[in-house]
Amino acid sequence: MTTTERFTLSEQDRELLPSDEDVAFYAEHGWYLSKKLFTDAEVDELVAASEGYYAGARDRTLPVRPPRLAYWTPEQGDVQRHNDYVHYESDPLAKLLLKPIIGAVAAWLARAEEIRVFQSTLIYKPPIAGLPSNIVPWHFDKHYWASSSSDNMLTAFIPFHDCAEEMGTITMVDGSHRWQEIGADDSTTRHFAERDRSELEQMLAENAAYNGAEVRKVPMVIPKGHMSFHHCKTYHGSGANVSTRPRRAVSLHLQDGANEFHEFPLSDGSLAFYNHDSLVRKTPDGRPDYSDPDYCPVLWRG
Repeated sequence: MTTTERFTLSEQDRELLPSDEDVAFYAEHGWYLSKKLFTDAEVDELVAASEGYYAGARDRTLPVRPPRLAYWTPEQGDVQRHNDYVHYESDPLAKLLLKPIIGAVAAWLARAEEIRVFQSTLIYKPPIAGLPSNIVPWHFDKHYWASSSSDNMLTAFIPFHDCAEEMGTITMVDGSHRWQEIGADDSTTRHFAERDRSELEQMLAENAAYNGAEVRKVPMVIPKGHMSFHHCKTYHGSGANVSTRPRRAVSLHLQDGANEFHEFPLSDGSLAFYNHDSLVRKTPDGRPDYSDPDYCPVLWRG
């Protein structure tokens, strides 16, 4: 696709786009629950493709292993599974995750001309109530994307079934993307799995207090085929899966077309790093190219 080509949507798909009121809601609250973007059959395809992936099916593998790659393998046992770059490694997953309608919805919400994939993470939360790895503490995604220039990035959370609170659904802190942040330092660039949960709870409380805001937690009750979207600075997390079946999902992280690598110096003199920096091609001036179509394909332009 050349830079002048645009995507188009069918009349049926156009009915799935956010309304002006939805876009205004997202701007105020930092999250949005979509209409039904996948048919039941497509969701069932995602389940089958994920099971094939867990069984070892790959259409290609990463040429190098980035240092902070999330990559569950069977020997790790019955813990919460995270696998990055599934849109790159699995064609059956990519076929559905790269549907233009997902990019179009994100473009409407972000008021962006172009939406590209930033990352895709396949997630499996087993039905084990007391499993420590099942708890995802409060955080926001932009902390881990410090090498990205844009503050307009967002994430689509795509469950493969009806997803309610008992399954440990994603939960948003309403309006937190509009808070002025305090207390941020180098440690915030580390993934939540590398940080103390109580520290993250304290950070949420301190930032809410500084902004004179209530911590209003909104569990996303997501019907099959629907998905939630949240802003890259919206605090979110998830609780234990206390249901009788696994919670299956993909977190599809998205970047607007203006996003690019920029230097974010850390206190030790090094630069903030993202896994793409080990994989993507270089720009003419030698920076990692976050528009590399192999890893960051365009979902929507138009």
